Amino acid sequence: MIAKAIFKLGQKLRNPSLNKWYLFLKSSENWTLEELEAYQLEKLKGLIVNAYTNSEFYRTAFQKAGITPSAIICLNDLKKLPIITKENLISENQNIQQKTNSTRFFKASTSGTTGASLIFKRAEITDSFNRASLFRGYSWYNVKPWERNGYFWGFNFSKKAKLKIKFLDFLQNRFRLFNFDDKQLKNFARKLHNSGYIHGYSSAIYETAKKINRKHFKKPLRLKMVKGTSEKIFESYQSEVTQAFGQKMISEYGAAETGIIAFECPKGSMHINMEGVLVEEVDNEIIVTNLQQYSFPIIRYKLGDIIRLAPRSKVCACGMPHLILEEVTGRVGAVVYGNTESYPSLYFYYIFKNLAKKGLLLTYQVLQEKKGKLLFLIEQNLKSTEKEVLMNEVKLYFKEDMVTEIKENATFIKGKHKQKSFISNID
Repeated sequence: MIAKAIFKLGQKLRNPSLNKWYLFLKSSENWTLEELEAYQLEKLKGLIVNAYTNSEFYRTAFQKAGITPSAIICLNDLKKLPIITKENLISENQNIQQKTNSTRFFKASTSGTTGASLIFKRAEITDSFNRASLFRGYSWYNVKPWERNGYFWGFNFSKKAKLKIKFLDFLQNRFRLFNFDDKQLKNFARKLHNSGYIHGYSSAIYETAKKINRKHFKKPLRLKMVKGTSEKIFESYQSEVTQAFGQKMISEYGAAETGIIAFECPKGSMHINMEGVLVEEVDNEIIVTNLQQYSFPIIRYKLGDIIRLAPRSKVCACGMPHLILEEVTGRVGAVVYGNTESYPSLYFYYIFKNLAKKGLLLTYQVLQEKKGKLLFLIEQNLKSTEKEVLMNEVKLYFKEDMVTEIKENATFIKGKHKQKSFISNID
């Protein structure tokens, strides 16, 4: 198979240690929870020694906390270490980045959608582990990474960048939808019939599904996985996605600096990638330690998301013992301003979650241009009773401190890359 041969050649040249990591991960997914945590402790001890020895930033931070590597005896000892932020990683970049024995590094960067972009160098062995983690998730759906695939990501490139992207797409046997005109959409839908999976921004997958359904294109029969990432997957997306592609949209969760954090299994659980990360829930926020990244250590990193971990006792029907990320609720930090008070933007998550429990599934975006006023953009057409239910739910959270306007059948505002559910233009 030509596609497989090209993919394998590219993998050998770019990520020579990937296959070793993949075989390890396929083996370790059958470990017990105790075996996984023993491996985590071993990796954590090595990571701490490395950071203390080779990173001026971490050595200083640990010394201020009165901690030496010998203090890390069990996983709970991780809590003795200070929590770091993205601002630390940016301002102390040179004091964190290390030289390792790796002969190859890859430039990695965060999107910058929630602030300044972080740029760092990631060693080949770490990059290969991250890709192997991704491919392990694919394997749960019987997907091979070299299979024909549709990709929903950014495509506003310069001419030079477009040539590079087309070449990379060729190597990875993937194709993109560049716009939604009838010709492009029909061509994209046709290619899906010979494809194994589609992946990318969840909002783009949803928009494509809607348009394919409106055109009554024939449903592809070979798709084994529809994977959304980087954005929240609304429950209201699923009916359109399933109708268009024959599969519900599943979730992958991670970040450039942390690697793959969790991947949804066929039984619907978001299993934490325990061989790669340690995940803590501190005051409802996720704190991540990347166990495989020595060249740019990420230790007790506040990623900026509100989460909820499942209890250790929860067992998934798939049989894997990996701990479960119950929910990624939303981003930390966005503030909603009333006339007299300020509120967390997470209120919107709870408002629409409560509506979903009542059987009202809505796709939304909230805009704030002025204090004390909110514009709710709702994709669906609402009955008067449904609008009243929404207004009452909003009032439960904001009382009389907010004037609310609802716009139905709305078109959402698109960012450069990700689609945000709350946009504030108040400085």
